[in-house]
Amino acid sequence: MKAIFVKIFGHVQGVGFRHFTYKIAKRLSIKGYVRNAEDGTVEIHAEGDEKNLEQFLIQVSRGPVMAVVIDIRVEETSVQGYEDFEIVY
Repeated sequence: MKAIFVKIFGHVQGVGFRHFTYKIAKRLSIKGYVRNAEDGTVEIHAEGDEKNLEQFLIQVSRGPVMAVVIDIRVEETSVQGYEDFEIVY
C-alpha cells in the first residue's frame, strides 16, 4: 500500500474533474478523496497498490475532455487508511 498527494494545475475546475477522478479511482480500487482547492487547482489524496496508482496518475493527468491540465505535482505521503474514495465539497 502506497499513498500520494496530487495537485493538478490548469483549467480543472467546473469541467467535471472530480467526478472523472472518482470514476477512475473506483475502477482501480483507489481510496482517498478529490477536492477543488481555493487556488483553482484540484487536490487528490490517493491510496492503493503501486501499479494501480501509476495507472490512476496516467489517467488523471489527462483529465476529462473539457479540462486543460498544465501541470501535475505528485508527492508521496503517509497512508491514512481511507476505506473508500470520495468527492469532498
